[in-house]
Order: sequence, then C-alpha cells, then structure tokens
Amino acid sequence: MAERKRRLVAAELAEAALQLLAQKGFDAVTIDEIAAAAGVSKRTFFRYFASKEDVVVQVLADLGPGMCAELSARPAGERPSAALRHAVWISLAACADRSGPAGRADHDDRALRVVQLILRTPALLARFLERQAQWREELAAELADRLRLDPATAMYPPLAAGMALAAFDAVLKRWSASDGAEDPAALLDRAFAVLAPALDAVDSVDALGAADTVDAVGPVGAPRA
Repeated sequence: MAERKRRLVAAELAEAALQLLAQKGFDAVTIDEIAAAAGVSKRTFFRYFASKEDVVVQVLADLGPGMCAELSARPAGERPSAALRHAVWISLAACADRSGPAGRADHDDRALRVVQLILRTPALLARFLERQAQWREELAAELADRLRLDPATAMYPPLAAGMALAAFDAVLKRWSASDGAEDPAALLDRAFAVLAPALDAVDSVDALGAADTVDAVGPVGAPRA
C-alpha cells in the first residue's frame, strides 16, 4: 500500500508539472506551483524529486532499464543488430505508446509533450543525457555478457551501445519534430539499416584482442550456452 501511494503521488506531481510546463514554459514554473497544483506541500515534493528537472525526466526513467531487459531476453544466436533494434524499439514504443491498446491517444499525446519539452529545454535535455550515459554503461555491460566479451577491454560493447542510443535519439528527434506524425518504427528501421553492418562486425571490432578473449571465455561473439 505504501508503494502504491508513493507511485500515485509521484504520478500526480508529474502530471501537474507537465500541465504547468506546457502552459507556461519550463523557466516560468516554480516548484511551489507544481506542489500546489498536485495538492501537496513543497516538502512533500522534495521527498519524491530532487529538482524540477527530475520530475519531468522521471517520466521516461524506465526506458533504459527496459532496453537492457529486452536485450537480455533476445535469443542467444540473434544478430547483434537485430537484438539491439528490438531492445531500442521496446523503449520507443513505450515512449510513443504505439504497442499498447487502441484508444490511448491521450497517453500518446502526453508522451509526445514530454519528449518535446525535454528536447526543447536545455536543462531537461542535459539531465536526460545524463540518464542516457548511465543507460549506455548498462547496455554495454549486457552486450559484453551476451557476447562473452571482457567488459574491461573489449571495444565493441560501448561502441555498439552508443550507436544504439544514437539511433534512439535520432528517432525521438524526428518523431518529436513531426508532432508525432512520423512512424517511429519505420524511422528506427531506417536508422538500423545504416547501423547494422557495423553492429554485426563484432569480430572485427575486437580482433586485436581476440586471442586473449578466446583463451579466457571462448570465441568472440559466441552465443551464451
């Protein structure tokens, strides 16, 4: 019950913040106004969020962990480009609400407003990029485990994670700029068509260190048992 209450209050604060920010702009809205709109005190606000930036970025906070979970669940022998494309799509679909039930236009519009607000506000974009830096590390660690590479020395995992998140960013920007008119799935397919040759070149990327890796964990890029 306590966790349900916490989630409810956090959601109410986020919704109040988004409505005010959409009306007045990020810089014009104060934490006092957000708390008042949600019917809580400023002190209560700080129990849930450290800053005005956090209350917005938190709406998209689960996207990174979602990518890692999806990548971990992909078939072991799947090409890296395909596995990463599926992983990124899970987060994009959650963001654009394109994989959910019909009749969710209100949620889709809310997600679009959040993305546009983040991309158009330097303070929010900076905080969002901080989150993505953490996601990149987590995604790289999952890739290293998946491909049985040494996470301390292999170049492929951080490079591939960075490329996947670059595609994520590019699609978000195009979807946002089109006011949701462009299909994020089609945009992602186009992005990964460009990235796939590099993402599937895992053996050549770490070829210089392959001998050490083979001795330690088996062939580079071999599927997990």
